[in-house]
Amino acid sequence: MTTDTPNSDATHPKPLIIRVRNFIGDVVLATPALMRLQAAGYALNLVGKPWLKSLFEAYPWTVRAYPKSFSERRALLGSLANTLEHQAPSFRKGINAITFATSFSSALDMRAAGLKPFGFGAEARSFLLTRSAKIVYGEHALDSYWRLTSAFLNDAANAPSQATLAISPAAEKRARDTLDAAGVGGGYIVMVPFAGGTFEKLDKKWQGFPELARYLASDSETRASQVVLAPGPDEEQEARARFPQAKFLTRLDLGAYAAVMRDAALTIANDTGPGHMAASVNGRLLSVLGPTKIEQWGARGTHVHIVQSFPQWPSVPDVAAKVRSILLMNR
Repeated sequence: MTTDTPNSDATHPKPLIIRVRNFIGDVVLATPALMRLQAAGYALNLVGKPWLKSLFEAYPWTVRAYPKSFSERRALLGSLANTLEHQAPSFRKGINAITFATSFSSALDMRAAGLKPFGFGAEARSFLLTRSAKIVYGEHALDSYWRLTSAFLNDAANAPSQATLAISPAAEKRARDTLDAAGVGGGYIVMVPFAGGTFEKLDKKWQGFPELARYLASDSETRASQVVLAPGPDEEQEARARFPQAKFLTRLDLGAYAAVMRDAALTIANDTGPGHMAASVNGRLLSVLGPTKIEQWGARGTHVHIVQSFPQWPSVPDVAAKVRSILLMNR
């Protein structure tokens, strides 16, 4: 076996360092690829945002927070590589790292730390990669991450139709305890009115959420449903001002948040990571979209519904009618 070819033995998992992307939706959509690598006999060592630990609590993967500075990132990867080499002397003999991130810096970090990385040959970084795969712009993110893994494994298996995220028993208990503490009973609706970033420099946040919350509270078919929000620390003040009638789940980690959305009567979300989380745990999701390209970033799941119009956004009555039909259909 050559030094630039991945190798593994299912009975003796080979360590593999993986740099995941910085956004929750991307990481959720990469989960099938990560599970595939594990099934192929790799022991996964993930580096990324601090919330990875709670998101992947149910998995046997090692997770480390990725520092901000180049020197700290290089030191972390170098130290991790030394540890893994001690555990498996063959670690240095072949490709030993994958970057799901497509940035130049993600490949540079790995090469500077003495790793032999694999990733998409994007951002003029192919010379930093030991081996690369061709990126296909515009394909769905789940399919893209799966295809990257196919190229790494030299196995063109078909991608699954959706991501599936496991929830740990501990996360389920935290979700129940948080709901009980907030006085939330069954039949609640989760709203996710926030979203990070833009889509092709266009706002991807639907502005109708506050009006929708008031509409649902007055509608005879839906007013029994409690509206629940789980804002991040930098979103809480705005959320309380815009949604005075809602119940708030504060300081909720992602593992517990996934359990909350799985058990909700419905989650209504922008194009944002929690929407993909809801879909991946087989929760009922209504995705309200504007400029987002569904074929690239649309949530996928058995119980996913999408309302979209652009350049005009969906109206509140249109979204409310869809909410009502979904709730009635599942009673």
